[in-house]
Amino acid sequence: MRHEYSKYDGQPFPTVDSLFQSPEIMEFILTYGEDGLDALERSEDEAIAELVMQMLADGLLERDDATGKLKPTPKLVRGFGHQALMEMFEKLRQGRSEGHAAEQSGRSDERTEGTHRYEFGDRLSEVDMASTMRNLVARLRTEHPERKLQMPARLQPADFEIFQTESRTDVALCLLLDMSGSMFRYRRFINAKRVVLGLMELMRTRFPNDTVDLVGFSSMAEVIRPIDLPMLMPKPVTIYDSRVRYRVPLDQAREMRDRLPQHFTNLQMGLRLARRILARRGGTNKQIFIITDGQPTAHIESSEKGGEMLYLLYPPDRRSTEATLNEAWRCRAADIRINTFALVEEYWGMDWVGFVDRLNRLCRGAAFYSAGEDMGALVIESYLSGRKKKSFSG
Repeated sequence: MRHEYSKYDGQPFPTVDSLFQSPEIMEFILTYGEDGLDALERSEDEAIAELVMQMLADGLLERDDATGKLKPTPKLVRGFGHQALMEMFEKLRQGRSEGHAAEQSGRSDERTEGTHRYEFGDRLSEVDMASTMRNLVARLRTEHPERKLQMPARLQPADFEIFQTESRTDVALCLLLDMSGSMFRYRRFINAKRVVLGLMELMRTRFPNDTVDLVGFSSMAEVIRPIDLPMLMPKPVTIYDSRVRYRVPLDQAREMRDRLPQHFTNLQMGLRLARRILARRGGTNKQIFIITDGQPTAHIESSEKGGEMLYLLYPPDRRSTEATLNEAWRCRAADIRINTFALVEEYWGMDWVGFVDRLNRLCRGAAFYSAGEDMGALVIESYLSGRKKKSFSG
């Protein structure tokens, strides 16, 4: 990274909000991705051309060394995340505490309402001195009602009152983002991108000890770099047959990715990749968040001849469902909690939520059903609370 130093000119330093003066352009980029950036560069409108030049000067855009095309910078991605986070926080319930509830004490604890009497092992740093002194006075009056209270007096262990605290822990989170063809509908994918960007910005700024990895899944699954997230788009539908039964060796599918139908939903492969990623993470609390709008239509199986086979099956097949649930069980066995955010704008397709219910029961996680535009607050609240039973320690 290059730095340039110059004499301070007295002008205020730019804030995130001041750098993003055109929300319409930002929305355009999120909506159309790489095609949107290409359209901005080709535009003959002088105002748009000037805006692009200004974004280049401000370090929001840069040109790819290999292709010469415009691409976002980390500053632009953080700007997207900042705006998305502010929008989501507006929908959060007032009074929500920040942090992750957990069953074991983590790096730090936060005080909650209430106190309790001292027990062996409680930390004296959490002593409520006002309540402790009231306990002392009450004890002395009970033990010596005929005497006048005199100070100093000796405290006993039973006098100490300890603040209740809620345990907090680090989180290793893997976000699974559905990139199948149906995510084009109802602006689902655009809303999902906005939610993921906002959550990643929250974790970066407020919870730096937490880790987040992003996996996109369609016919197969792959790790997504945060810098590429604003440009992502769902996979286009390339097969319109009412019945599809497609099988190909997985190694061959990777080699012929450009010719392979990409718009199917391989949640099993996404869960497997997430499980392997989280196995390398050191967070005390490991979680997977799934953002999806349909049940699995793809999976992988071991071949009798060795290796693995990729299956693309439509309408949804029981084999894909069972393979996905088996992988979810492996995640649970690895002590990974799964939360599923199901996008359900259309009622005619509601029958697929039965799969989400089975997944939720199997993993003892949490399932949320919402429209894409309402999903942000649910994701943020689920991350902050951890959706775990609260435990209190002194």
